[in-house]
Amino acid sequence: MREGYGDRVPNQQRNSVTSRLLSRAVHRGWRWVRSTGAVSAGRPGPYRFRGIGEGTVLPFPQGTIFGEDRIELGAHCIIGEQVTLTVGLAPGAPLGPDVALRLGDGVVLGRGSHVIADLPVTLGDKVYCGPYVYITSINHSYDDPHEPVGEQWPRSAPVEIGSGSWLGVGAVILPGARLGRNVVVAAGSVVRGEVPDHAVVAGAPARIVRRWKPESGWHPPLRPAPPGTLEAAT
Repeated sequence: MREGYGDRVPNQQRNSVTSRLLSRAVHRGWRWVRSTGAVSAGRPGPYRFRGIGEGTVLPFPQGTIFGEDRIELGAHCIIGEQVTLTVGLAPGAPLGPDVALRLGDGVVLGRGSHVIADLPVTLGDKVYCGPYVYITSINHSYDDPHEPVGEQWPRSAPVEIGSGSWLGVGAVILPGARLGRNVVVAAGSVVRGEVPDHAVVAGAPARIVRRWKPESGWHPPLRPAPPGTLEAAT
């Protein structure tokens, strides 16, 4: 019995060493795959974007991408993994030659976000989006109560998000939305219509919960933050 136990110990040690070596090899290989599969202006991979600015990188793995000949990405954008960028709802849609999806310089799109353009979608400079944000200029209609919603003709309207805005995790921006500069969209909000500059919106549908004006500052006023904490946003 003691001899059998002794035989098992070296086997366990060998298995442990092998497991560690395999783990290191897998992670090393995955780092190589991610580095090689990243898309930039110098290494566009299978995509032919209308433009990719200096310093902009789409890490591997990318999400769904099509219609990229009508997509223009500014400089120094940070695109998360699995971000979807499409023109139309399916590849090859006859939507014309003009740019339909434009990101300004320094835009951040968090992991798993979707930007879907039919009519133009424009994000200004330094728009920051948390993970899983959904921005679209096309949406299904439900006018006919006798037809499946997914088979009814969609409605489209341009979308514009002003420079310096912040979209929290899971925010949804619907067709026709026009956000001003430095707008804050709370996590999980659903935005449609116009939002003025320097406004904070929250809810589904989103409504203005705070706004800054040059003559009066923030209304309602920001709450003082306890020592050692961040200022409350709303």
